Amino acid sequence: MNHIQVSGRQKRFNCSSNSTLLAAMIGKGVELIPVGCRAGGCGVCKIRVLEGNYSTKKMSRAQITEEEEQAGYALACRVYPLSDMLVETIEKAIK
Repeated sequence: MNHIQVSGRQKRFNCSSNSTLLAAMIGKGVELIPVGCRAGGCGVCKIRVLEGNYSTKKMSRAQITEEEEQAGYALACRVYPLSDMLVETIEKAIK
């Protein structure tokens, strides 16, 4: 089980490597990362990984560019942790 910490927040949650960060967070009843469509298209759950290893499912390039992905940005609904992680949320501007 991997421990997930969101920068600037006191609470943390556990997430196995076969669950996404967002699904595990919702399952634990904590609200640390904004929730949107849950399918990788809206970008509401955009995070930046500060520490830790992870894998991802396909993400919308409209929400995460290749450059952003290489810089550690991802969508929490598409991230599977491979170790303990420290992430920060990225507020999405409402259009």
